[in-house]
Amino acid sequence: MAAEFPAAEESAAPIIPRVDDEPEVVTSAEEIEGLHIVRSILRDVVSPRRIVMRDNLSYCAILLDDNNRKPVCRLRFNNTEKLAVGIFDAQKTEERFPLNDIDELYSFADKLRATVAMHLPQEDK
Repeated sequence: MAAEFPAAEESAAPIIPRVDDEPEVVTSAEEIEGLHIVRSILRDVVSPRRIVMRDNLSYCAILLDDNNRKPVCRLRFNNTEKLAVGIFDAQKTEERFPLNDIDELYSFADKLRATVAMHLPQEDK
């Protein structure tokens, strides 16, 4: 007499959808506007298509060539009461500057251009 085994459906563990405990990253309209401002500032240095955004929970990274080794700036717009931009120097150290509104990004045009220029090969400068 053969031993009886439960059907596969009966013995399989139930499938439970995985729920992440981490909050979902939400890209705000302010962050998108900030990306467009940075692109417009840098358009005389590089093609705007080369400037991309990667959003995460604590900041929105603006990168050259979608390369995290070529940071341009970080938009810190998660707290709309305390806007800030972080701009990188030659040692890739971030210096943060407070903003009263997003349009103040234009006042950092020279710093943003210098940051992108240090990522470009000598012949592109």
